[in-house]
Amino acid sequence: MSTKKSFSIEYAFHASKQLLFQYLSTPSGLGEWFADNVNSRGEDFTFIWNDAEESAKLIQKKNNERVRFQWEDDFEEENDCYFEFKIQVDDLTNDVSLIVTDFAEEDEIEESKMLWDNSITSLKQILGSS
Repeated sequence: MSTKKSFSIEYAFHASKQLLFQYLSTPSGLGEWFADNVNSRGEDFTFIWNDAEESAKLIQKKNNERVRFQWEDDFEEENDCYFEFKIQVDDLTNDVSLIVTDFAEEDEIEESKMLWDNSITSLKQILGSS
């Protein structure tokens, strides 16, 4: 059983949900902002940063709405931990929000949030949404 805690952060975007989804769900899109390089074979994704590699499984995907990955270590240990990108569109204003859900040890949550803030800032710059 994992001791990691779930946390979510919401970010406003000035981009269509279709365009945003491409950057959240495809290896080429994720390689633009999330990792230095991303490879996939079916539902198995490999994220590469400098000389480090992490593998994750795509465990849920709903077009233009949500993508959920589980790191291979969590999958093998049968932890319920994952990271998820969920796109919400306000019915009245059509404002697009991205909700990132992730898991971290309690004393690492603030650091994890800062890492997400930096990554999402990069994504916004690429999309011209900052």
